[in-house]
Amino acid sequence: MINMPTVKMGLVAVSRDCFPVELSRSRLQKVLAECHKQNVHVIPCKTVIQSESDALKAVREMSAAGVNAVTIYLGNFGPEGPTTIFAQRLGVPFMLCGAAEESKSDLIEGRGDAFCGMLNASLNCGLRRLRPYIPPRPVGLPEEIKDMIADFMDVARVVVGLRALKVFSFGPRPQDFYACNAPLAPLVRLGIEVMENSELDLLELFHSAEGMKKEIAAVVKDMTRELGPGNCFPQKLKAMAQFEVALAAFFEANLGSRQFGVFANKCWPAFEKAFGFVPCYINSRLTGRGIPVACEVDIYGAVSEYAAQLASYKAATLLDINNTVPHDIEIKDTQGANRQDLFMGFHCGNTPSGHLCPGFAMSYQLIMRRLLEPTTRPNITCGTLEGRLKPGPATIFRLQSATDGSLHAYLAEGHVLDADPASFGGIGIIGVPHFGRFYRHILLEKQFPHHAAVAFNHAGRVLYDAAGLLSVAPAYTPRKPGDLYPSENPFAS
Repeated sequence: MINMPTVKMGLVAVSRDCFPVELSRSRLQKVLAECHKQNVHVIPCKTVIQSESDALKAVREMSAAGVNAVTIYLGNFGPEGPTTIFAQRLGVPFMLCGAAEESKSDLIEGRGDAFCGMLNASLNCGLRRLRPYIPPRPVGLPEEIKDMIADFMDVARVVVGLRALKVFSFGPRPQDFYACNAPLAPLVRLGIEVMENSELDLLELFHSAEGMKKEIAAVVKDMTRELGPGNCFPQKLKAMAQFEVALAAFFEANLGSRQFGVFANKCWPAFEKAFGFVPCYINSRLTGRGIPVACEVDIYGAVSEYAAQLASYKAATLLDINNTVPHDIEIKDTQGANRQDLFMGFHCGNTPSGHLCPGFAMSYQLIMRRLLEPTTRPNITCGTLEGRLKPGPATIFRLQSATDGSLHAYLAEGHVLDADPASFGGIGIIGVPHFGRFYRHILLEKQFPHHAAVAFNHAGRVLYDAAGLLSVAPAYTPRKPGDLYPSENPFAS
């Protein structure tokens, strides 16, 4: 999948001058050996940081190696000042972890005191306003440090990707979609660039791709293969392929200072009259390649979808938390969620076909047809990808600017259930344990919008830790019965 960073993880040992430097060196080698055994790829730093000069030397070494994340390993107590100077100057996501003592037979000359040193290093990070990643149990033996590094690489991928992201938007929000608000300052503070364009820009872009006949033909062929018997409106493929080619060309030409990109595009109601189709299927295809396209100019939705992609290492989607599940729909297994904790995740047809059950089809958008073609055969409202979401684990996630300009987020793990939604669109029944109270006291109380990014595995750990590294606080999660939300009435039944 394209449009994803590769984490180049550095590994740097530190040593305080009143401890044997060889203790940090030898322990680092044991960590490297464990990483090598398990194919956890790290780039070791030859310099062991003992002084400020060493810190600067290590920065040059790691920068030359192209690392974009680093593990700082306290093989002994470690020098808190040089350690944090290194982290500050290198300027990449970093993890602090330390060496556990191996044996009672070596607790005099071989004791490292990293358990104590971690406290000082953490405090010094606070002095410098640095935000380290600290594992749940940050002091361990070499095989445990290897696992910490592997976990941190997943978290670092989210942070590295978002800090190098550009959002391309086309058009203003549709009427009555103020929920898709996008104040730019919080995004810029995350390192994200935004390039806003008009719907006329999008139309001109579409027309400019008309001469790219070879590329358009290749996309039509691929669409025909992907849709198979679900190709309900083949006469629409050429124009839709032209739209895909235009967006892909724009993406490549306009990344500028950024490495990665996403789209947040206007998709109704004027779009259909100007372009002659709905763009949902193209959104799904680009998203499936690793370039999320959010509907309804939902800039924060596009960023959330990309974060879900980075955390899960597979294409995600953006769905409305849409409607309740009638009691006459048979559900054999709710995967630990109560009936009141179920909802239907729906959108017109933007979910990649790889996440849909067999039988998906390129069809028409029923809601748009009601508005634009109520008495005629579907024509300009064709272009959705209709189908039922595949059953399996899922994570819902939303990063959003609150009305005061601060960033907050929510995330929860659940499952797409093996049950027929008996409805239209790209849709599935999703069960999230304790979702009913979470919906009331977080999604509504904290004024989150209707769109949620959906990752198709359990990515909560990675997203939660990444939100912390990005200073997105709070990151709300569901609470179990008995653990009340601040707004929850303790006297209610």
